Order: sequence, then structure tokens, then C-alpha cells
Amino acid sequence: MGATRRQLLWVGGALGTTALLGACGGNDPAPAARSNGSEKPRKGGTLRVGALGRASAVTRDPHGVQANESDYLIIALVYDTLTAPGAKPNTAPRLATRWTSSRDLRTWRFTIADGATFHDGSPVTADDLVWSLKRLRNTPSGASRMPGVAAGNIRPYGERGVELVSDYPNAELPQLVRLSTFILKRGTPEKEIHRSPGTGPFKLDWYRGGNARLVRNDAWHGGEVLLDAIEVRLFESPQALSNALLAGQLDLASNVGAVAARTAERRQDIQVIRRRDDMPLPIVMRTADGPFADPRVREALRLAVDRQAMVEQALSGYGVVGNDIMGTGDPAYDRSLPQRVRDLDRARKLLTEADFDLSRTYELVTTEDVAALAESATLFASQVREAGVKVKVVKRDSTVFYDDVWLKGDLYTTYWGTNDSVVFFASKTLSSDAAQNEAGWRDASFDAAYRKAMRTADASERATLLRELQKIQHERSGYLLWGVADGIDLAAAPVRGLPKLPGYGRVQLERAWLAR
Repeated sequence: MGATRRQLLWVGGALGTTALLGACGGNDPAPAARSNGSEKPRKGGTLRVGALGRASAVTRDPHGVQANESDYLIIALVYDTLTAPGAKPNTAPRLATRWTSSRDLRTWRFTIADGATFHDGSPVTADDLVWSLKRLRNTPSGASRMPGVAAGNIRPYGERGVELVSDYPNAELPQLVRLSTFILKRGTPEKEIHRSPGTGPFKLDWYRGGNARLVRNDAWHGGEVLLDAIEVRLFESPQALSNALLAGQLDLASNVGAVAARTAERRQDIQVIRRRDDMPLPIVMRTADGPFADPRVREALRLAVDRQAMVEQALSGYGVVGNDIMGTGDPAYDRSLPQRVRDLDRARKLLTEADFDLSRTYELVTTEDVAALAESATLFASQVREAGVKVKVVKRDSTVFYDDVWLKGDLYTTYWGTNDSVVFFASKTLSSDAAQNEAGWRDASFDAAYRKAMRTADASERATLLRELQKIQHERSGYLLWGVADGIDLAAAPVRGLPKLPGYGRVQLERAWLAR
């Protein structure tokens, strides 16, 4: 179940008003990072990529549980989603190049790219889209992956499109289907799902125990792919991953963390790619019941934290201070809200007013899934002790953590690999009926603000409404977002054209090339 959350680690245009459907697609994806100077991109070569994962958790199902970043990387290059992360706006075309909405924002139609074919040469049809999205919707986490869209409301639109009917007006539906709407070939038997041909920029050559070789798809609908192949290797620790890159065994080490960056920055032959606003690292305080249900207690803990010290120590400075609002990379993120800072006197006063039991020791449960989680938990415990709150850090194996703690615990660390959307978190983790409501938070005012924003067609008006939503979250949600880590990749000197987008935008490697 926790791996399902980690898989989620992901509106364009104006809405027409003169007809039933108004065009709102056709956004250009964010350009890949370019080299300095005037180098001309070269075709050919094999990019050797290392990514984190566990051999015991590999998966081949594009609609299944993907605990490993290595698996997601492979799947995202072989298969296409309907839409993808972009820059401005933060939703870009992928397999769908155009989408339209009804006036009431409930019916959305996605039109597939001209010339889109599967790797076996067969064209992508409406039937493939409907079959794939219904299969996705019927997975255990389908309601979270396609919020508000029941399987029965996924229908063909012409010969090369799909119609999604939402239970409620949803102006941001194209954004909310960016990360897991992988399209497979209709009717693929369940036991053959891992062999279903994709539509993406690379074809699967071979796969062995989490490692894979992908070869260029010359017929990709998205344009020319330069690399001959990408070889993906699974690594079970950031240290092993970075060591392989530094030893010349890899061309790209994905998401290696701050420790590796510090080492690599002394090397002239290594590029350090920093993706800002990449990974939020909140502490979750359960609001439904338990010792942190009182909003005064949650506010006290937020005020007891020295956020800058946590960023400097837990992230080695490779990140920014958080302000208890998820989605800091969103163009609609409200930077006008006052930054919460440490105030121990106010924290102690609130704890007294709430009659908080300071004689108890409270457990903060964490894992070592990503760099800085356990370190941040230890720092948090040390800092809140100065306000009189005793916290014991408890480390759990990932399997135990996600089975027994996530969505249930009173106080625990979490992280997300996508951070460019306020709406993403409102839909997935903060609304009262969210399937992955990490803090058990239910707030009628927040729900009303979210629904109002989602039924607002005008993007600028919607952005204004999203500020009210963020204000409510800032004041009383169950998140203590102390910091946002930079995403850090290491690359060998010849690597060019790497994506600069945060989160899962980094798996869009189809424009990468090698200058050698």
C-alpha cells in the first residue's frame, strides 16, 4: 500500500464557452536541459542509468504497485501516459495532444497524437484507451489515480479518443491523470501484461531482475529520439549508486541525494543537476484522534521547529525551508502567506492551553527510504524537546511502515516525489474523502474551497481560489512541512539534454544525448 503512495511520487489553456466543448490542450512540454555553448545534438550511443530500488519489490505491471524508482523509469519510457508534467503550465501533452472540457467541467475528451502506434506497429485506438483506463481504475488505488471518474464513466470518443466523465466539476482533471495513465494494448492477458507493447520513446529489449535495456522507438509520435538505447541498473542504496557513477560505470545516477552531491561537486568530470522544489518531506500529525488532534498542539509543534537548521543539517543545504503547504513548485503556490518561524514561547503557551501531556514520550515513526528522513526525525525530536515535548524516534522497515503506520500513525515522517501541484495534494491527501488522507484530516471549509476552485473554468480566478485553500491548509492541516529537498542527479561530462523538471519530470529522458 505504501508503494502505491510512492508511485504517485506527479490545466492547460483556456476553456471555450461558445460550444459544448472548449479546447484547452496543445501545451508545449518543458524543454530539456541544454548544454552550454552551441553544440549540435548527436544521434547514437547508449545511456547507462542507475536508479534506486529493491530487488524484492520489482514490478512489471504499469498499473501495479511500483515501489522502485527504477521500475517507474523503465515503465515511463516504454509506455505513455495521457498527459505529463510540464513547466508553465505544469501539465503537458504526452500520448494525448489535445483535451477539451464541457462547460460544466465534468466531461473531458482526450484526443490521441496523430500517428501514435504501439511498438508492434498497430495504431492506438479508442478501445485501447478505454480498456487501459478501466483496468487502471479497477486497481486497488484506482480511485486515487483517477479521482472522481468511475470505471463506467470511461468511454470511447470517436476512433482515437477517450471521454472521462467526472462525478463533480473538475477543471484540473488533465493534471490529475499525469502520472499513471499508462496505455496498454486492449485485451492483453493478465499474465502477459509485462509484455504488452507500449507507445513510448523506447522499446523494451530485455529485463532481468529490475535491470533493463531499452532501444530507440524510431516511430515515436513525440518526435526524434537521439539515443540508440538506455540501460537501467537497479541499486539498493544511494551510496552504491553514486559510487558506480563516480567510478565511471554509469552515465547518469538518478536522485542520489545531498551526500553524493557534496562529493561530486569536487569533481570536474561530473555534472551535478539540482532540481528545485523536488521532494517535500513533511511530518504527519494525525488530526482525527490521538494526542495531536487539538489544532493548538499541531501549531505548537510547527512553532517549535527550527526549519533552517533542519534544511542545513538534514539536507546539507540542498533544499529550501517549507511553510506547511504541499505543492511548493506549483505556479499557483501562495508565497504571500507569512513564513512560519520558530517561537518557543508561543509553542509552550499553546501546549499549556491545550492541556497537552508533557509527561509522556511520543513516538515519531520513520523509515530510511530516502535520504534525510531519519535524520530529520532525529533533529525534530531534539528541537521540540526545547518546548517540553519528549519524542522518541522509531525506525521501521518499509514494509512494516506502510502496512502498520502510514495513514494510521499519530506522528510519522513521509515524503512525496512530486511537488509541482497544490491541487494534486488537495485531491490525493487533504480532502476529507481523499483515499490517501495521511493525517485523517477533515475540514469542511477546505473541502468547500477545493470544490469551488475545481468548478472554476478561468485559470486566473482558480488560482485566486487556490490561495484560500492554501491558507486553510497553512493554518490547521496535519502537515508540518519543514523543508523541501532538491532533487539531485549526477551525470558524466558527455551527457546532454537532461530534463530539469522536478519530481517525475526527470524520467522524461527521450531528449537526452551523448556528446561523444
